[in-house]
Amino acid sequence: MSALFNFHSFLTVVLLVICTCTFLKIQFPAILEQKTGFRGFFWKAARIGERLSSWVAFGCFTMGVSIIFF
Repeated sequence: MSALFNFHSFLTVVLLVICTCTFLKIQFPAILEQKTGFRGFFWKAARIGERLSSWVAFGCFTMGVSIIFF
């Protein structure tokens, strides 16, 4: 089943994109300098990961627990 049709999978993909973009922006800041266009989407995801890091971490933890036990 596609991640677009299953809400649980969609949330997992969104959290992974946010965490990956934040990690890449910290390690290689030149990759995500462009704020418009296709790379702008990933810049925004990295910004969400930087600004809301405690909420993203809570979401990752909750998603991990739900994947393991449910």
